[in-house]
Amino acid sequence: MEFDATFDEIYPRLVRYCHRLTGDRDAAEDAAQEAMVRLFTHAVEGPVPALRAWAFKTATHLVRDRYRVDKNRRRLLQERPVAPARTEDPDRSLERREDEARARAALEALSPRDQEMLLMRFEGFSYKEIAGAVDVASTSVGTLLARAERRFHQALTGAEDEA
Repeated sequence: MEFDATFDEIYPRLVRYCHRLTGDRDAAEDAAQEAMVRLFTHAVEGPVPALRAWAFKTATHLVRDRYRVDKNRRRLLQERPVAPARTEDPDRSLERREDEARARAALEALSPRDQEMLLMRFEGFSYKEIAGAVDVASTSVGTLLARAERRFHQALTGAEDEA
């Protein structure tokens, strides 16, 4: 059977069936069209009743898959709602970028060990983990971090050593 005749025989019933499954005319047409495309791209052959059964089965799976995806999407949106993106005030954006640049410059003014220790502590590493990473005694980490923080603050504010 040729494409047009097969399509005309199966498609209208398939759309009605999918519409009853989904309750949504657009979704029904999408599923029916996809089933028909798959019928022809997979070169399914046989008598019209067998082709119709194949198309209806495929459309049923497509509708179920779509329902599962939609259901999962709704569940995820309920668990983690997406707030509309707010545009940042241009003045605040500029101020934030300037603050970041000052902090980066102050960090870069420190020794590599001070930089590493401060960044690791900021990321939540324990004193023991920091000690292992920078190869110092874990009992020294607190003192070294305090000194690194003081040097960072001095570099950030341009203050002289107060000690």
